[in-house]
Amino acid sequence: MRFYLHILLYLNRVNRLFIFFLAILFFSCSSQKDAVLNRAFHNLAAHYNGYYYAKEEVTKVEKAYQKALTDDYNKILRLFPKLDSAQAKGFEKELQEAIKMASLAIQYHQNSKWVDDSYILVGRARLYQLDWGNAIQTFKFVNTKTKDPEARHEAIIWLIRTFTEHKEYNNARAAIDFLLKQKLSDTHYKMLLLEIAYLAQTENNLDEMVRSLAIAAPMLKKKSDRPGRIYFIIGQVYQKLGFESEAYNYYRKCLGTHPEYEVDFYARLYQAQVAEISKSKSIASARKSYNRLLKDAKNKDFQDKIYFEMGVFELKQKNEKEGIAYLQQSIRLGNNALVDGEAFLKLAEHYYQKRKYENAQAYYDSASKVLPKDYENLAAINKRKNILDEFVKHLSTLRLQDSLLVLAKMDTASLRKKIEADIEKNKKPIVVSKKKKRNRIDIAANDNPIFNTNESETENTSWYFGSATAVAGGQSEFIRVWGEFPLEDNWRRSQRSTTRTSITNNTNEELSTPTKEETAPTVAINKADATFKELLTILPTTTEKEAEALKKIEDALYNLGDLYYLQLNETENALSEYEKLIQRFPQSNYEAEVLYRITLICKETNKEKSDQAAQALLNKHPESAWAKLLLNPNYLTEASKAAVKQKKIYEEAYQLWQSNQLDSASLLVNQAHALGKTNFSPYLDLLDILIIGSKKENELYVKGLEKFIADNPEHALSAYAKTLLDKVKSLQKNQNPDNNAIIYKRNDGSLHHFVIYFKKDENLETSLKKAVPDFNTTYFSNQTFESYFQSIGEDQSLLIVGTFDNKEKAAQYLNLFNDKLAAMSALKRFNFSNFVINAENLLSLTRTQKLNEYLVFYTRYYQTENP
Repeated sequence: MRFYLHILLYLNRVNRLFIFFLAILFFSCSSQKDAVLNRAFHNLAAHYNGYYYAKEEVTKVEKAYQKALTDDYNKILRLFPKLDSAQAKGFEKELQEAIKMASLAIQYHQNSKWVDDSYILVGRARLYQLDWGNAIQTFKFVNTKTKDPEARHEAIIWLIRTFTEHKEYNNARAAIDFLLKQKLSDTHYKMLLLEIAYLAQTENNLDEMVRSLAIAAPMLKKKSDRPGRIYFIIGQVYQKLGFESEAYNYYRKCLGTHPEYEVDFYARLYQAQVAEISKSKSIASARKSYNRLLKDAKNKDFQDKIYFEMGVFELKQKNEKEGIAYLQQSIRLGNNALVDGEAFLKLAEHYYQKRKYENAQAYYDSASKVLPKDYENLAAINKRKNILDEFVKHLSTLRLQDSLLVLAKMDTASLRKKIEADIEKNKKPIVVSKKKKRNRIDIAANDNPIFNTNESETENTSWYFGSATAVAGGQSEFIRVWGEFPLEDNWRRSQRSTTRTSITNNTNEELSTPTKEETAPTVAINKADATFKELLTILPTTTEKEAEALKKIEDALYNLGDLYYLQLNETENALSEYEKLIQRFPQSNYEAEVLYRITLICKETNKEKSDQAAQALLNKHPESAWAKLLLNPNYLTEASKAAVKQKKIYEEAYQLWQSNQLDSASLLVNQAHALGKTNFSPYLDLLDILIIGSKKENELYVKGLEKFIADNPEHALSAYAKTLLDKVKSLQKNQNPDNNAIIYKRNDGSLHHFVIYFKKDENLETSLKKAVPDFNTTYFSNQTFESYFQSIGEDQSLLIVGTFDNKEKAAQYLNLFNDKLAAMSALKRFNFSNFVINAENLLSLTRTQKLNEYLVFYTRYYQTENP
């Protein structure tokens, strides 16, 4: 009995103790009290609950961003991964969970020391969500409310990152300046230096970037700091800035940290690039380093990059043959479009510097197709490529037409003998190997310059278009050897497998024993026949064809001279082409401009030749703009000002002519002419002729039009003048002078229509019936427009849409229609034009069926600001 009593008393004491502890725990849960027990409880609960789980989620997202980062080792690596909306959406669940858990720590443990840290986690999560505004506000809140300087410093550091990512660079700079004045812990100072470097990288300020990273480098102690990567980046920046010894040291430091394999590989590769090579021993050491990289089986996937760097290295040592061979080997082994593109680019730049523009053009063409769209300076590469495309086009034209002119003067027997001799000369002997045939071909033996590693052979090979027989027979020979070969992008790369397969098959065929029916002489004769027949079709054997060929040569010489002078900065070659042009074509339309350019080219180097060209220009072309520019360097500026004044006078004179006030209009035209000859003068000349026509002075009218066409053969108005001339001659022939002119009237405030005109085409009409109503529904849903088709003349149709209250609203419709036209897929393959017209003029147009006259009126009146 006493035993049970003791047990009851013991349990009673335990219960009381348990209740006591529960009471303590209950009263400690209050987030308002600041007692030691309260703080300890809330610190513990906040740290290992909300804060801990929020940090885990944010860390998970940061690691995912780093893992998703694709490094381009041809550029300076990014310090931090790039944030983008697609990835942010993928991490939405984790980031929302992080914000939720951190918010719980803030809400239920307000007197905890982890509140500021939880707010910073919320800001980081919002940063990775690309919620810039809320992220900035969160970091600013911590900065203003916290009493903990460490939390304040960390919040400002993350605020700098947010400003940098949001491209608020001035705000980022202001925050950096503030922190640099504060006393920071080593950890926060390291973080700040990395943020300064990241901002500098974003602004492409490499000096500040490397300076900040170099200061931060000794502080990179933790594995999470990724010191190997930072050392590698510092080495890249120093190499970019030209400090190769410093770059070498940091690449060596990078290797000392045993970084991930790819960083290790490129560090070794770039270390060889910047090694001191002032002695032959060092050069040999660098070559051994490259060879070791090639032999390492782990580098199999990087062989194209190794060969690329070897090519760059050898070119740097002035070993042109070896450098080109290595770069071409890089292209052959390439499995990386970027490395291929840079190899093409390096070869292009090499040939360009050597002034071998035909080779340079071929490699620039390949580089522009292979390099990624975001490649640095791609716009400049494409610009140079386009210049060289033009150069090679004109050079090819010049050589081809010269060759054709020479061949055209030969009799058929001599021509046939030349073709046969060329075929025999270019025929390659077939060597049958005694060894077992292999289904391969030696790439080095390929005629393609990409695979040709013998530099001298590449350069000494005659240009294809230098032989007209080769041009004529080329197509048939190509099909015979290669078969049908499709046109496609990246042909220089895609041709590798095709070339090997095609040549292998063809080689096997050629190595087979020829039959009695098909012997080598028979094949040669057939080829000569085919080439002879094709050549006869393109030879300039008539006067017209010869004149056409000479015109092409004249244009090519002019364009080559301009490219040499204005784009390639080669004055000697430019002078040579210009002189050839003047010697061969003394009556050339380009003579005035060419003489002016010769004057400038020789001004410093050959004063006598410069003076002779200047005198010839003044004697032969005294009224040309080039002669006036020679006499007055400010001529173009003054002429431009005069042209502006002429335009204003022209507009007033045109209105007077429309109102049939012919004398007043003529007076204004004379005033405009008195300002001097400008590029606007042809408009005045034509208006003067139109005034004469309106006065019924038909003979002067016809002579005026004929003179205008002769004086301005290339001007945009010449086509219109020819139309007027044809019309007046037709009217004179039919003796119907009353229809000589149609007067359209201006009335901006009257009803207007939008009109599309086109050659009759049922398919286009069907497409317009759908496209125009769809356009109206999309952009003018609150308005209703009627539309109908109207024939005009024998072969043209109009689609008339309307009506509009005035000219301005009709013009707005026309401009919007033209802006959106590219998106109307149903109309893309058709040709048509459009204009606006008032209702009265539309009646006149449909009655007279004279569309060209209205188009002239439309151009003058509706487009007078840009006549």
